[in-house]
Amino acid sequence: MSDQAVREAEAPVTTVEPAPGRAAEPTARRGTRNGVALLIFTAITNLADGVTKIALPLLATQASDSPAQVAAVSLTLSLPWLLAALHVGVLVDRADRRRLLWGANGLRLLALGALIQVAAADGITIPVLCAAGTLLGIAEVIALTAASALIPALTPPEQRERTNTWITGAETVCNEFCGPFVGGLLLAAGTGIALGVTWMSYLAASFVLIVLVGRFRAVRETAATAAAPESVNKQIADGLSYLWRHVLLRTMALILTVLCACWGAWLALMPLFATEVMGLSPREYGAVLSALGIGGLVGALTVTWVNRFFGRRWVMFADLVGTFAMMAVPAMTTNLWTVAAAAFVGGMGGTLWAVNSRTIGQRLVPDGMLGRYNAVSRLFSWGAMPVGAGAMGLLAEWLGLRLAFMLFAVSVALTVLPFLRVLTRSALAEVFDKERV
Repeated sequence: MSDQAVREAEAPVTTVEPAPGRAAEPTARRGTRNGVALLIFTAITNLADGVTKIALPLLATQASDSPAQVAAVSLTLSLPWLLAALHVGVLVDRADRRRLLWGANGLRLLALGALIQVAAADGITIPVLCAAGTLLGIAEVIALTAASALIPALTPPEQRERTNTWITGAETVCNEFCGPFVGGLLLAAGTGIALGVTWMSYLAASFVLIVLVGRFRAVRETAATAAAPESVNKQIADGLSYLWRHVLLRTMALILTVLCACWGAWLALMPLFATEVMGLSPREYGAVLSALGIGGLVGALTVTWVNRFFGRRWVMFADLVGTFAMMAVPAMTTNLWTVAAAAFVGGMGGTLWAVNSRTIGQRLVPDGMLGRYNAVSRLFSWGAMPVGAGAMGLLAEWLGLRLAFMLFAVSVALTVLPFLRVLTRSALAEVFDKERV
């Protein structure tokens, strides 16, 4: 049996093209309604996540002057991606995904509610912040994995690229820019106000999920698996092996691992490079970071147009070019605008890759495997960022800042050949019938 036939046999039977005539209109309307609801939920929760990611470390600085303890609080927000992502993926494939989103927000409300009471009693300590950060980190893993798995079930195929574009743009704007900015303003007004507004935001996002319509559980491939689910470890192994056996998905995941390691390295070293080597003021350094985010926003706004004009293959290849520029330019020049331009290109390429790779995964992966696939993919990408940051620190210490940037640029260049060999027009044509690839 051919790979195409296998994919058609595994595809969820409930995700179908709308029939012509009047039946297509309700399907399209439901898809739009669900897409808007997921967008609003993503925007609100990512805005709140952005606030907590700046609020908890700042509260830690008030509770302790130990750099290690402050760093530990920040680590609790991201460590669950390394420790719990695979198990959460199994949970998403077994349970009602909308209820998981409600459960994730319940964890957030519990963590922040307890933190508000402790703050009111002036009892903020590092252990308390670590406990709250762990709950918030686990909630983020559940929410992002479940939301990604819901998109194919709740939106028709022709609307998925648009929905992925909306959600990626919301994640970029709300989590990376608006969230930290709003968090700073709220903390200036008072810790209680900051935590209280964030708590209310998570509560409001929970009500948005009520308007979702459609199927919220994964489709069981056989009656046997529905009656007697496999063990958690077996399902984790199945998710890992599924990704590894599929050449296109495996290659995309490995390339993304390199790209995300470079992003982690850039974010870790750029503050030192900007101040010590480039001699930038805080405002000028802010301009470089803004260029990165503006590029991501532009990518989200233009991805549909550039896909049609250039084809998906070359649009995804643009991320390799952009990430290479991000790493290579600081190794060659300290000019502010040149480095900012490279950051802009890198940010735009990152969003273009994210939208297209998510759409590819949603078309190829069976519904009953989507939770595990999304978890494994994010484990590869999010897990690579702290590894890249650590490697960049060591290389910069041994070889100097410029050479460290250049070595990461070389690692991006090494992904070009596997990209061109695997992400071919014919391979993508099997995913996107009758579309320019």
